[in-house]
Amino acid sequence: MKRGIKTYLTLFLSTLQISAFTFGGGFVIIPMLKRKFVDKLGLIDDDEMLDLVAIAQSTPGAIAVNASVLIGYRVAGILGAVITALGAVTPPLVILAVISVFYTAFRDNKVVGYVLKGMQAGVCAVIIDVVITMAQNIIKDRRVLPVCIMIASFIAAFVFNVNVIYIIIVCAVIGILFMRPERGKDK
Repeated sequence: MKRGIKTYLTLFLSTLQISAFTFGGGFVIIPMLKRKFVDKLGLIDDDEMLDLVAIAQSTPGAIAVNASVLIGYRVAGILGAVITALGAVTPPLVILAVISVFYTAFRDNKVVGYVLKGMQAGVCAVIIDVVITMAQNIIKDRRVLPVCIMIASFIAAFVFNVNVIYIIIVCAVIGILFMRPERGKDK
């Protein structure tokens, strides 16, 4: 896709739409980004999406914004990153501004409370879908190390309550140690 006004408009409107109509945070938005930019528009492939999600998870900030920025940068450079960032943050900012005006009415409304509880169940289902989809992509490659890292990370976090920061640091060290020889093969 050429870097023209159509590209920038597509990036902005896509991230704006996804951000506006998706509740639950980054892990809910990731499959939506995949469907839009990989499956529908074909701007990036599955492997690139998996790599971008991994980078978005390991960088500070909201994963939804990070992933959007990385996709925008991959497709259309720095301006694409800025445009996708604007598209991703505009709906939450507008929603928060409206909610802050009517905060007391929302806070005391039982119906709103029940709706938000119901959304939590839906968010949980979408996050499980994301985990299964990402795990399938890793297992499909039949590489032993990523599968072992995935299983060990889950056990460390879920069973032993290891802080996620420590898991990320250990995984980063393993990635640096074991991915370095593979880069040499490409050259």
